[in-house]
Amino acid sequence: MLNNSPFSPASPEAQAITHLFIFVGIVILAIFVLVATLVLYAVIRFRHRPDGAEPRQVFGNSRLEKTWTIGALLTVAVICIFAIRTMHEADASPRPGEKPNLVIVAHQWWWEARYPESSVVTADEIHIPVGKPWLVELKSADVIHDWWVPDLGRKMDAIPGHPNHFWIQADKPGTYLGTCAEYCGAQHAWMRIRVIAEPEAEFKTWEQQQLEVPPIPVSGEAAAGSKLFNDLTCVNCHTVAGTPAQADIGPDLTHVASRETLAAGRLKDTPENLGKWISNPQAYKPGAHMPDFNLNPAQVQELVAYLETLK
Repeated sequence: MLNNSPFSPASPEAQAITHLFIFVGIVILAIFVLVATLVLYAVIRFRHRPDGAEPRQVFGNSRLEKTWTIGALLTVAVICIFAIRTMHEADASPRPGEKPNLVIVAHQWWWEARYPESSVVTADEIHIPVGKPWLVELKSADVIHDWWVPDLGRKMDAIPGHPNHFWIQADKPGTYLGTCAEYCGAQHAWMRIRVIAEPEAEFKTWEQQQLEVPPIPVSGEAAAGSKLFNDLTCVNCHTVAGTPAQADIGPDLTHVASRETLAAGRLKDTPENLGKWISNPQAYKPGAHMPDFNLNPAQVQELVAYLETLK
């Protein structure tokens, strides 16, 4: 896992933003040093001395005033030029009619990822191939959210009814962490993002695995859990390929057992944590839209056994 830092850019967009940040920081530091030096010089040079005459009073210096005015204007102009160049590099507009490689839909409080070319659908953990610029279409299913993965640079609002577009690219393999950066309700803090960048061959392997339909268990606790899943209202919110569950209110669970986390990063994806989440989701994510079904331990174990087959 990579460390998120404005000084560790991992994409062309993030590099452009980092370079602008460093440049502006240097300019600000230079201005601070200049002003501090002048103030210190004035304090020492014109300090009051015992029995000294009052310093000569100056009530205007046109040359000095023009110099600092022109200097300030030139400084702002240079920063503006660098900022415009950075905006062009970090937020390049897609060509007319260009279709997105990835569609991300923000929900309270999780992320849905759709891959139009392959029809893969997943949640919270977004896989991308290393070194490829991908056009992302960002939408919201409810309120305003904000996509932000610092290492990959671009920060973008997800606004209901107004799709936005941005480019995403990772220059090296790894897991890049992000979060929703626009307050969106009770569980805003647990609307985490995991962008997993992997070599092209590994990404294709993952994509093919996501297209496979998990076999329906025919015996044991897993089979009982499959029946329970379909008998309860789980089917009204989730999708599991090859079953009657085809809703899109909650995350697609077709391959939930292959993910690293549950509930948008709230819990590590283990059978134990999955059981805790099913038993009482409100204990771990108060306000989440998944209800507590008041299941008994046997039912929880059956559901866990079934969901663990969805890899």
